Amino acid sequence: MRLDKYLKVSRIIKRRTVAKEAGQGGRVTINGKPAKPAAEVRPGDVLEIRFGDRLNRYQVINTQEHAAKADAAAMYTVLAGEDDL
Repeated sequence: MRLDKYLKVSRIIKRRTVAKEAGQGGRVTINGKPAKPAAEVRPGDVLEIRFGDRLNRYQVINTQEHAAKADAAAMYTVLAGEDDL
């Protein structure tokens, strides 16, 4: 699944255009490598997303095409967030 779509479906980032801009701006990495919006996301990948001064890390659990709001959080595991830094 594309990175920008995954971020939107999983609700890590609420809007796909914002997810696309984050990828184009170099604020997202997949497994430590800079990622463009069209980069493939697979289960097991580790995403790092920089939001201002915060760096959040997530591990991808699954990449389903659609997810209800209640099920979106099950698509990833938070490895580190603002409270951990």
